[in-house]
Amino acid sequence: MQLALKIDVDTYRGTREGVPRLLDALKRHNAQASFFFSLGADRSGRGIFGKAPRVSRLSHYGIKTMLYGTLLPSPDIGRTCADIMRSVREQGYETGVHCFEHVRWRNHAASKDAEWTQREMQLAVERFTEIFGEAPKAHAAAGWQMNRDAFRLTQRLGFDYASDTCGTHPFIPTWDAEIIACPQLPTTLPTLDELLARNGITLENVVQHLLAFTANPSATGHVFTLRAEMEGGKWLPVFEQLLDGWKAQGYDLVSLRQYLEGIKDTLPRHAVRMGEMKGRVGVLAIQAEP
Repeated sequence: MQLALKIDVDTYRGTREGVPRLLDALKRHNAQASFFFSLGADRSGRGIFGKAPRVSRLSHYGIKTMLYGTLLPSPDIGRTCADIMRSVREQGYETGVHCFEHVRWRNHAASKDAEWTQREMQLAVERFTEIFGEAPKAHAAAGWQMNRDAFRLTQRLGFDYASDTCGTHPFIPTWDAEIIACPQLPTTLPTLDELLARNGITLENVVQHLLAFTANPSATGHVFTLRAEMEGGKWLPVFEQLLDGWKAQGYDLVSLRQYLEGIKDTLPRHAVRMGEMKGRVGVLAIQAEP
């Protein structure tokens, strides 16, 4: 049984602090994973300094936080954290493209046209190639935000697979009956923040709730998405409890590429639609009917 770990890295802080912590945790648990990087400017407003403090607690730290992204320039993640990104691959973990600018893609991708979409994805591919010396072979869209042209580009840009959707099992995507020749490995499990949005679930019991989803093995395994900012930060102990729990359930903790290589059957075709999901605000790309 395989459970693939997909790590989204959204911000400067997540790259700088969360990624090294997650690497250490994965090594401790003998687990593999795939890291997907945001490669341009961090315009989240909390890339370096963290969440802005309340006004009543303003300090030199707080003033810098409020200025960040307005008077202070947004840090360019790919330029300033290239060594950390390369270290992920050097330590034997898969790397891929999350996006160029996380906030811009998350907020606008679903409604943008072909020209905008191609520019954003091309920027990400070029920056990845600059950092790693070769073109990326995997894509995982920020916030599961996609459009028709973005799906087409996963094929045209030469990705071996993408993980841009939420669903139940690997598939070949179609959009309005147009076949996209790039396999989708959807996120199949709820994320920690989705579970914590539900009544009665807390950090103290979220592990048992998530392990309940994986107690009865799926024939096609699972994909779990985590974020370097959260599971690589204050939720790291929870993540390590999950790793222990999944190993106890008999899962091999693998990268998405290893997961894809383990698929023996021909992948079915499924439509993709933009829809709502419990615990998430707004719409996202969802695996729909065959």
